Amino acid sequence: MSRVLIFGGHGKIALRLAPLLVERGDVVTGVIRNPDHADDVAATGAIPLIADVEHLDAAALGDVVQGQDAVVWSAGAGGGSPERTYAVDRDAAIRSMEAAKAEGVSRYVMVSYLGARPDHGVSEGSSFFAYAEAKAAADKHLRTSELDYTILQPGPLTLDEPTGLIEVADPGDGRVARADVAGVIAAVLADGGTVGRTIAFGNGGTPIAEAVAARP
Repeated sequence: MSRVLIFGGHGKIALRLAPLLVERGDVVTGVIRNPDHADDVAATGAIPLIADVEHLDAAALGDVVQGQDAVVWSAGAGGGSPERTYAVDRDAAIRSMEAAKAEGVSRYVMVSYLGARPDHGVSEGSSFFAYAEAKAAADKHLRTSELDYTILQPGPLTLDEPTGLIEVADPGDGRVARADVAGVIAAVLADGGTVGRTIAFGNGGTPIAEAVAARP
């Protein structure tokens, strides 16, 4: 049994992830900003925890992550203003890493996106630019954080039914069902061999556990 904290607990990925973890015996906490979402989180078997991560400092976030075995960052501004995108996807994410480190919660899984890197190639005039910059900065910080991290880079997300099958070696455009992203998160949390790795993927033909276990 592990204690897993999911930032962004009401997101479409998180609501699919929580039942997978609960079913295998984990104790799951879903961090949400809106109290109205508590019942939805509780219905997955997770414990809802109301906290506005955008405005909490590292010390307050330490109180949130304290006692956990693993942190999953699946939170985001959701295409809001550039200022809020930087505040959530970069700054709050980085503070959560510092909080995890301070509290001795070494396992950290980041949900990023396919193509996230400093030279992402997104033009400054694009509405996607702030998100690309924020995720590049957050991923970079995580890689140097000394946490036992895994960075996941799915491609465009769909609401298709889960297939349980992905492709890692050659993911193409990386299009993938959110439910399968949840399956990948669950798999990497159970596989210590994924620590220190960045895994780009999309739907494909390989069972999830087998795909994430394969060394690049």
